[in-house]
Amino acid sequence: MHFYIHIPFCESKCHYCAFTSLKKENYEKSYFKALSDDINFHLKKFNIHHNQIKTLFIGGGTPSCIDAKNYEYIFEILHPYLTKNAEISCEANPNSATLNWLKAMKNIGINRISFGAQSFHSEKLKFLGRIHDQDMIFKALENSHKAGFANINLDLIYDTKMDNKKMLEFELLNLEKIKPLITHLSAYNLTIEPRTAFAKKENFKKNAPNLMKFFIQEITKLDFFQYEISNFSKNKNSMCKHNLGYWKGKDYIGCGLSAVGFHKNQRFYTAKNLKSYIQNPTFRNIEKLSLKDLNLEHLFLGLRSTVGIQEKKLNLKQREKAHLLTKEKKLEFKKGVYYNPNFLISDELALYLSS
Repeated sequence: MHFYIHIPFCESKCHYCAFTSLKKENYEKSYFKALSDDINFHLKKFNIHHNQIKTLFIGGGTPSCIDAKNYEYIFEILHPYLTKNAEISCEANPNSATLNWLKAMKNIGINRISFGAQSFHSEKLKFLGRIHDQDMIFKALENSHKAGFANINLDLIYDTKMDNKKMLEFELLNLEKIKPLITHLSAYNLTIEPRTAFAKKENFKKNAPNLMKFFIQEITKLDFFQYEISNFSKNKNSMCKHNLGYWKGKDYIGCGLSAVGFHKNQRFYTAKNLKSYIQNPTFRNIEKLSLKDLNLEHLFLGLRSTVGIQEKKLNLKQREKAHLLTKEKKLEFKKGVYYNPNFLISDELALYLSS
């Protein structure tokens, strides 16, 4: 079993962000009380036993803008249920992840930290609505090592209107500088989401496949291997096991405002309003997924990652199409699994197989 916890609080709202994020105000105490009730309830509901949770991911929002003490009781609840070598990740922002905060989170049990850097360029950071600078990124990474973290991820965003070859080369130059300090990289191409500052501003996205291809190729030249369309790792041990669980269609519990969970053929959604969540944290909207829905997710997730798609999960028509794509060298077939060697065309391949 995998476990996700959402921390909805932020110091400011980034222009591209569609996740639930709110100003802290005075809700931390009541939120973490509701969150602990939510966690306790769902551990019992899904009959989770000791040493069964393989990964725990604390996302946001900005978990690092919350005092580390708030997480202590959450970990007291969850600790007995975590496997001995559980991957325990937490997102953080360079400006709020102080050395003291990082040390405290490491002591609580976090063993993987993920920094939302998004860019090294000052103008691009302003364009994205970020409130840190390049120096803060370098400092946060150094402090992570001082705090004892060995597994560190950095997030970048590209394919914005500001991105050209010169800008991407600037990002790559700085990435090369901090390469010894990280074990994992997530490079996301910008998506324009509704209800964000970038909504309806389609020109803010570059839509340049050649630049995307260039950026990915240059990242791999820095000794990162791509195991998902947006994720790169230095070695197999530093791949994000939590995300791999999603891509493999594994069950996971989601707790916290706007969190999502998945079990067998059902998806569970928590309340999206903070006061509603605090009043009734165990409430869930339930979506039942059909076999067609599950098949489509298997195709999309498998083709955009090294997970691949299992032949036994395909119907006859899909197997025929997959066989044809293999003959055309657009897919590779090994031991009952089809793999996609070019993640940039993953959506097109999934749509073709599902049509």
